[in-house]
Amino acid sequence: MTASRACTLTALFFGTALSAQAQVLVPPRAPSSPQHFIYVGRDRERLTDSVFLNHPAIAGAQVRYTWRELEPARDQYDFRPVVDDIATLAAHGKRLFIQVQDVTFSENLPVPDYLMSDAFGGGAERKWESGASGVQFDGWMARRWDAQVRGRFTRLLDTLGNVVAARIAGINLPETATAFDNGKAPPRGYSPDAYAEGIKLMMSAARRAFPNAVVIQYANFMPGDEPPSTPFLRAIYAHAAAIGVGVGGPDILPFRRFQQRNSLPLIAGRPAHVVAGMAVQDGNLEEVNPATGRRVTVAELYRYAVQELHLNYIFWGTEEPFYTNAVLPFLRTRDARRE
Repeated sequence: MTASRACTLTALFFGTALSAQAQVLVPPRAPSSPQHFIYVGRDRERLTDSVFLNHPAIAGAQVRYTWRELEPARDQYDFRPVVDDIATLAAHGKRLFIQVQDVTFSENLPVPDYLMSDAFGGGAERKWESGASGVQFDGWMARRWDAQVRGRFTRLLDTLGNVVAARIAGINLPETATAFDNGKAPPRGYSPDAYAEGIKLMMSAARRAFPNAVVIQYANFMPGDEPPSTPFLRAIYAHAAAIGVGVGGPDILPFRRFQQRNSLPLIAGRPAHVVAGMAVQDGNLEEVNPATGRRVTVAELYRYAVQELHLNYIFWGTEEPFYTNAVLPFLRTRDARRE
């Protein structure tokens, strides 16, 4: 079956209910208590794990899909993985939270091949990160500041929204953090201002494509900011509040000074109507609490997430042994207490 055929069949499968989807941008209400999702990344096989499916405290799963995967060729969309995951979870009373990925942290490209041409400025750029051993390659990012590239991403969101918006728990856009090699000329057309404007336009595009679904922008750091001055990041949070988009980030790291000087206070101090969701990803539960000198516990992260950040959604990673030995038992205990 071709990708375009799959997209057509998928649209027909969901049918008339989505054609009548409201076009008024009405931000959904925040849940009355934090909702817990398991972040499986691209490891979709975990969605059939009976331990996860039968866990009463877990609302669903957050799955990462790359732009390249969803649009294998220009205007040919393959949403079968999304549709299959929705069905798998729905059969067990759980829901899907989508992360649409236009960035990677490896040599793998996140964008379709057709974008890697002069017509789109090359489509994606290499990212770099400064570390103890110098500047190192950190993956690829779509040219978010490029109107041509952003137009194609908007089309992807529109098409995906028309097919699945009424069937998912929500959608999030990946983190805003990026950096380029200071020893070289910046990518063509790039500037911190252009990048920030591109992020805001992508947020608005997601809000329009999923008008009545939860939409979250992972906004952790912004190039051009020099903490404690964070004008670019603050502008992203202000735009989110203005258009009904939620905020959050990929890591709950309460003891990191850089996080405390960037996104964490903005998440904690957001307006009451703005939802927020964050992920407990690999390495988060290996952090040491400087106050105790011991590794942070699931209970500590949960208390911080709820009492300090007031999160509405928590996406728990599957890093072992924490997932099996700590996360799942803790969530079961929390569910029993709520009852």
